[in-house]
Formats: sequence, C-alpha cells, structure tokens
Amino acid sequence: MGARSVPVVSQGDKFVFAQVIKDVVDFLELPDDTAPNLSPDELKARYDRILEIAVRLVSQMPDEHLEHKLPDRPRSWRVLLHHVFQIPTSFLDMEETGETLTYENMVAPPPDDMTTSSMIAAFGDQVRQRFNAWATATAGEDFSGRVPTYFGGTTRHEMLERTVWHSTQHVRQVAALLEQVGTTPDRPLTESDTAGLPLPKGVWG
Repeated sequence: MGARSVPVVSQGDKFVFAQVIKDVVDFLELPDDTAPNLSPDELKARYDRILEIAVRLVSQMPDEHLEHKLPDRPRSWRVLLHHVFQIPTSFLDMEETGETLTYENMVAPPPDDMTTSSMIAAFGDQVRQRFNAWATATAGEDFSGRVPTYFGGTTRHEMLERTVWHSTQHVRQVAALLEQVGTTPDRPLTESDTAGLPLPKGVWG
C-alpha cells in the first residue's frame, strides 16, 4: 500500500497513519472530538513529572536483564528504556531546528557504549533538563500551528500531547518489566499522572 511505517488504518486501497488520533477519526468519519484534553502548559508540567518517574524506574532495572527481548517485539529491554527518552529527544530536535521529525530519529537505538541502566537513566535526566529548558523558553507561545513530521502534518499542540503519552505508555511498560523480574517499582505512575492522556487500556496495547 506504500506505507513506510506502522501503525496504519486502511479502508480498501486507502490508508492513514495512525500516529495521530485525529487523523484516524477524520479518515473513518467518526464524530469523536480528538482535541487534546490538556493545555500545552499542562502537558509540559505533566511531562516533567513523567520523565522524573521514568528516570527513577529505569535506574532500578537490573543490568543483567537489559538484553532480554520484549514479547512479540524485535526490541531489547535496553532499547525500550532508551526509547522512553529518545521520544522527547526527537521532539526537541524538531522544535529546535524546524526540521521534520523523522521516524529514524524517533526509533534511534542507544549508543553501543550505553550499556547499563544507570547510563540510560543519566541520559534521561539530561533529556528532562533539556525539555524543561525548552518548556520555559516557549512559555506563552502559540501551539496551534502545524509542524512537520514523517507521518504528515499535525499541530504543535497535538505533537506535544503525542510525545507525552507515547513516553508515558512506555513508562507503564518499564514498571511492568520491573515487576516481572521481582523488583518493586519505586513510586510508579498514578492515575493522576495519566489522567487526560489518550492512553490505550493495556500496558502492551
């Protein structure tokens, strides 16, 4: 069909990238309101909290499990932990350069020498600081304009929301993996952390 990445939703010989919920709703001609529930400022504050939790949970992962493979996915736990922070990295790269957010940047693997959970957590802490500096610098800006992404145009507000919930979903998965190896997650996500974000019901959904 010509799709360069997944997920997609198709009807007949037509399809739409399912990266943005609004695109899917419009494609299927559904009556749902897909506008972000949280304002840009609320999303910024929420993401700081999410990244703080992510850094804490990632640092808990025993190193001997990092090369385990995820269920039904060609991705190691090490790659997943790094991906939590690569998501905001690709968003910030787009924001700071004005260049298209690319799939390759979004899924870029960790460097070969980033081999421990503490190293990934340190990278995550740097990303959190970078995000907060950007959040301060963009206070009061208009987020209704379109931004360039590999899956098509979307608003800046929608892209920020997508960045936040994307990382949040993976943080849920990190907590589940910690429990799987017998480690109790230290202050994981709460309902208030996920409220207002369009997350799937399942941790691996």
